[in-house]
Amino acid sequence: MTVFFLIGFQGSQWLRIFLFCLLLIVYCGTLCGNLLIITLVSTSKNLHTPMYFFLTQLSISDILLPTDIVPNMLHLLLYNGGTITFAGCMTQLYFFGASEGFECLLLTVMSYDRYVAICNPLRYTSIMTHECCVKLAATCWLLGFSMVLIDNLTTSRLQFCGLNIIDHFYCDLVPLQEISCSDTFIVKLAIMLLSIPSVIIPTIIIISSYANIVLAILRIPSNTGRQKAFSTCSSHLTVVSIFYWTLFGVYVAPTKGESSSISKILSLLYTVFTPLINPIIYSLRNKDIKEAIDKTIKKHLPGFKKTRPSC
Repeated sequence: MTVFFLIGFQGSQWLRIFLFCLLLIVYCGTLCGNLLIITLVSTSKNLHTPMYFFLTQLSISDILLPTDIVPNMLHLLLYNGGTITFAGCMTQLYFFGASEGFECLLLTVMSYDRYVAICNPLRYTSIMTHECCVKLAATCWLLGFSMVLIDNLTTSRLQFCGLNIIDHFYCDLVPLQEISCSDTFIVKLAIMLLSIPSVIIPTIIIISSYANIVLAILRIPSNTGRQKAFSTCSSHLTVVSIFYWTLFGVYVAPTKGESSSISKILSLLYTVFTPLINPIIYSLRNKDIKEAIDKTIKKHLPGFKKTRPSC
């Protein structure tokens, strides 16, 4: 089999047009928001810190994931489904898995960064050096793009001799296994083994880091000190919670007898809306980002002033 047919979202023409416009706006917002984060961190000297360096890496991942999914999904909405070649399907599956694997590892590194900043503040600059941050980010990219190769190789060796219809809006592991006419034990075994270094171990590290962070914050005598310490990691904790809850809902604990429509909606939240939420959380809850935005506006728009209506 050389071609698959992706069903996408079935419904009336008006519903598909509405979804097309909504997802196009979300995709453009995702690109603008994450590019804004990357630009601000690159041009603002006060944002040249390990936390914001890792944030730019997260923004790159949040651009890569929807770019792999959304353009083809918009095509499916316009034409009520569409075909994708076997090579195109495997390519989409690879970049999807690589970006998600990278984000799991990067969020783990970011939690460690917050742990060092709060639990070992005097040694923070000596531990989280620029060279160390670059090596950690490069390791995340390398592991994310290499581990998923095993999944892709095992999936590409499956035989598809029946229907070539995939009831989804992108090529994912579960829908491909459902239409395969060969034994999928090796694929499931590979997924299970790869989940240990890519999901289970990072989850343990994140939980351990934040357990120590909470204990360190509780030891701070003043309420102001506790609030200030917690504010430095609240945005990252929110992003981690959203990412892992959607991941858990889609892949780890799907509802028994879950319909394909519910599965698609959960996947839509996971692949399209989460990359939009991340830059919003960091920009709305971060004073440094707000100050960098204000400075950029004043620099490029010198005539811009916040005026108040006169009495």
